[in-house]
Amino acid sequence: MTLPGSRSEHLAEGALAAGAAAPRRARWRWGRRAPGGVSEANARAAWLFLAPALALIAVFFFLPIAAAFLLSFTDFDIYAIADARNVRVVGFGNYAHLLTTGDFWHALRITLYFALVGGPLSVATSLGAALLVNAKAVRLRGLFRTIYFAPFVTTLVAVAIVWRYLYHPQYGLIDFALRRLGLPAVDWLGDPRWAMPAIILMAVWKNFGYNMLVFIAGLQTIPTDLYEAAELDGAGAWRRFWSVTFPMLGPTLLFVGVITMIGYLQLFAEPYVMTQGGPVRATTSVVLYMYEEGFRWWRMGFAASIAFVLFIVILLATAVQFRLGREKA
Repeated sequence: MTLPGSRSEHLAEGALAAGAAAPRRARWRWGRRAPGGVSEANARAAWLFLAPALALIAVFFFLPIAAAFLLSFTDFDIYAIADARNVRVVGFGNYAHLLTTGDFWHALRITLYFALVGGPLSVATSLGAALLVNAKAVRLRGLFRTIYFAPFVTTLVAVAIVWRYLYHPQYGLIDFALRRLGLPAVDWLGDPRWAMPAIILMAVWKNFGYNMLVFIAGLQTIPTDLYEAAELDGAGAWRRFWSVTFPMLGPTLLFVGVITMIGYLQLFAEPYVMTQGGPVRATTSVVLYMYEEGFRWWRMGFAASIAFVLFIVILLATAVQFRLGREKA
């Protein structure tokens, strides 16, 4: 009990005043924090540590993209390399010329053929390999995963050279097997009808290992209770795949499909090493056509316009895949 006007009463009033002011000070300090509860000092420290990486990204990524975009509106060529005064601004002239060039549309058809045939085939092969490796009855799973993943980490140029010898019409292992079976040999890389299917086969073998690991990760997130319930209902292996595995892998399928399509639309190294775009330009992709225009004929401005048109094609293809993925979900 405190007496009115006593010292203890004044102390009590001071304590109450301090207690009432404490929340205000806490709120004031909280207001000085960045979103998410990070203080300004920590935010400044984070930006300080990120600054070197962001500077490198800006200098070596965004700045070249901006320069290439500006370059696509000029007639920059080998003469401009010698003297910058030779550069002329042509506006959308490069894009207009590109859209009326038969070589570009031919290269685009070849690229779309490669992506629309090789992409789904690569995804299907990856999913099949993931289901086999992830099966409970399979032993030495780690060994098989390593073996299947090895082609993906192998240098693409080395793989293309090896497959070029496998496709050799006289000394290649594939035609040797065909002759032993009594079938005629095929000039895989010299026949316009077979050159692109041969490259697609090699690309699928080279790339399915990465997608296989992604599918394995997706399969391991599916609850086993769903499979047990489906099995109790009498569903067979095929029915369990279509009713449980395939729907639950929807996000994984979307990711793998988008990544595969983006990579396949940028086809370059395989035809460049194996066929140089032949025979009769049957394997000339958009990126290979861009390379020829930019580094063989030194039409840098025109090559830059090809790059940005390809970017728009990839962007549209990605948007379509996301739209289809949302509709199925």
